[in-house]
Amino acid sequence: MHLDPAQIPTSAMYQHLLHIIVPRPIAWVSTVSLSGVTNLAPFSFFTGVGAKPPSVVFCPSNRRDGTPKDSLKNILDTGEFVINVVPFRLAEAMNLSSAELPPDESEFELTGLETVPSSIVKPPRVQASPVSLECTLMHHLALAPGPGGANIVVGKIVHLHLDDAVLDHAGWADPGLLDLIGRLGGASYCRTTDRFDLLRPSVP
Repeated sequence: MHLDPAQIPTSAMYQHLLHIIVPRPIAWVSTVSLSGVTNLAPFSFFTGVGAKPPSVVFCPSNRRDGTPKDSLKNILDTGEFVINVVPFRLAEAMNLSSAELPPDESEFELTGLETVPSSIVKPPRVQASPVSLECTLMHHLALAPGPGGANIVVGKIVHLHLDDAVLDHAGWADPGLLDLIGRLGGASYCRTTDRFDLLRPSVP
């Protein structure tokens, strides 16, 4: 199969990427609107950028009507957000939070998830998440306007929360204890409990 992205619908290109770029970690992004409504939504176009400065990136697309999703609007309005990770035990709640609610309704209320105050930023953390990254907005780049238009959001990590229960003997997060899920194509996911190790080769 050979495809020219310019010759296929955006929706088809999106589905190809979802099935090709796997597995994808999930950024469970919590924000708060200027009026104080909390928002929680998952995004799987997400990764770390680097440690200097400590930074992450996630990429929300515009709604079908071309407007920004609530997460993006809140971040642009306030300059703050929190990325929570998603362990397997919270998979159903994460999926439920992907529902498109009106801006004046909170996904925290929909899912019944408890919040906990952040240390620096205003948006709350997901209490049950073992890792939360408090972030301030560094850069926003709109790659295309209109329906499905891609946005790049780069955040600087200003505070890091790690549950002691997921740390190994050296103080690092253990992938087995985290038991995070990753997004695949369609409705499929995977878990960090199924993995293998490869030692880096030494140079003679």
